[in-house]
Amino acid sequence: MRESDDIIRDFFMQQAELFTDEFYFEDRSPLSSENNPALTGWEELESQVMECQKCPLARTRKNVVFGLGARDADLLFVGEAPGEQEDLQGVPFVGRAGQLLDKILAAINLKRSEVYIANILKCRPPGNRTPTSAEIEQCEPYLKNQIDLIRPALIVCLGLTAARTLLRIESNLRDMRGKVYNYHGFELVVTYHPAALLRNANLKKYAWEDFKKIQHMYQTKTGRT
Repeated sequence: MRESDDIIRDFFMQQAELFTDEFYFEDRSPLSSENNPALTGWEELESQVMECQKCPLARTRKNVVFGLGARDADLLFVGEAPGEQEDLQGVPFVGRAGQLLDKILAAINLKRSEVYIANILKCRPPGNRTPTSAEIEQCEPYLKNQIDLIRPALIVCLGLTAARTLLRIESNLRDMRGKVYNYHGFELVVTYHPAALLRNANLKKYAWEDFKKIQHMYQTKTGRT
């Protein structure tokens, strides 16, 4: 019992050192529920998403952007919604923001093929506007099913929409950074969306701090370098 207590103490001390002294655990219901039934696998989920007509975005999209990457990934990145290039190609993060994300991943010794990348919405909102609450309500269950299937060691929310959607916290991104949240048993951290870094270069130093911590957490959890 003493050894177990020491392990727990050391873990929380490590988290406090990395993310100040704020470590958040939230009591939440399982991802699978009456409104979000568990699916048998990727094929069933992808079929449902590709045929989805639940909101008006189905009429304006060119392609559904399901998600891409290793389906057993330890690291899951969640963005806001597809942009113009993603809508055209049906692949997440392929525009300028995606190219920047690839460079950031390379800087922490990761490849896109080693992680999984998805969005809150699977269809592009016209003009790249912010998703509505109704659109999020219809689409979020698909992401929850993806999380259930992937079972990642760490979830990274890219941007405020992703963070507020998953955490149900009405806060600004600056205050959400630097904390580790428990999302239905999965550890979750928040950082800036790459698109924000393209708009404001001053944010890059803060994003880099976040990604160095993400790298450390990933390596600690997986034993990979």
